Amino acid sequence: MFSLNENNRFYLYTQCADLRKGFNMLMGIIRAASNLNPIDGSVYLFVNRQRTTLKLFHWERGGIVIYHKRLECGRISNMIFKSEESFRILRWDEMVLLIEGINPNAKRRKRYNK
Repeated sequence: MFSLNENNRFYLYTQCADLRKGFNMLMGIIRAASNLNPIDGSVYLFVNRQRTTLKLFHWERGGIVIYHKRLECGRISNMIFKSEESFRILRWDEMVLLIEGINPNAKRRKRYNK
C-alpha cells in the first residue's frame, strides 16, 4: 500500500546512487552521508547515474519499504545533483513532479529531458 502523503518529510540524495543496493546499503548511505535517522518515518529518494530510475526508502510501522520506479522515456532533470549538501529537503509537490519525470522549473514540458 502506498502510504506517502504531504505529512512525510522528503529528502533527496544529491549524488547518483547505485540502485542495485538493497535495504541495508541504502540505510548505510543515509547514516554515513548525514546525521539523519533512516527509521524516523522520513522518505529518502535515490536516483541512478543515468537518471532513469529512482528508489524511495521509507520506514513504516511494520518495517522498511522501498518503492522503485523506472521511467519509460526521458530522464529526471540533472539539476537535482547540483547541491553542496548530501541530502536536500523536498516538498510533497516537488517529490510528485520528480517521480513523474517533470521538471518543475521548466516553462514547457519536453518529451525527452536529456
